[in-house]
Amino acid sequence: MTQIKVSYFDVDGGRGEPIRIVLHAAGIPFEDFRFGYGEFAEVRKTTPLGQVPTVNIEGVQYTQSSALLRYFGKAADLYPQDPFQALLCDEIIDGSEDLTNKLVASFGLQGDALKSAREAFVAGPLPLYLGWMSQKLAAQGNYFANGKLTIADLKVFMLLRWLGSGQLDHIPADSVARIAPSLQAYAERIGAEPVISAYYQARAAK
Repeated sequence: MTQIKVSYFDVDGGRGEPIRIVLHAAGIPFEDFRFGYGEFAEVRKTTPLGQVPTVNIEGVQYTQSSALLRYFGKAADLYPQDPFQALLCDEIIDGSEDLTNKLVASFGLQGDALKSAREAFVAGPLPLYLGWMSQKLAAQGNYFANGKLTIADLKVFMLLRWLGSGQLDHIPADSVARIAPSLQAYAERIGAEPVISAYYQARAAK
């Protein structure tokens, strides 16, 4: 049996969580190596690019969360085989990553600098990207691609849940609901999908 180890922060979210979910959905056993933020300085020394998530497959460590998500998404039948549907899926994944990176750029700031950066994020990139996602979703229906759940939905779900968590200073927890109510309703519906609920039920049982 292939030995797989996923290394990521000890959080039920972020870039590593969709990878964990698709592995569970595909029925692929894996070691779920979780660590606290205080341990990251040491963990990053063991990674190819000083970042996580990484996935170790048979002793070889691979990086880049979106590439890993696509790879395992195929095994879980959560990535479209049709090239055009794959394009729709990839567009949303990459757009979600763009928005995440714009938010992450404010990490490490403090005080007024953090407040200013986060307020600029809420006023500019956030409505721009959420508006774009809303339009994409409206054009496709209940999901972003393929007429069913894909890794694009997992990626967006995690992002929207994070934005609405209330854990990000100077980003109101109702930002998604206020800016893009259709995405708020979408996130609630996606969270109830069997693929996601089964994963968290399995997590709770451990």
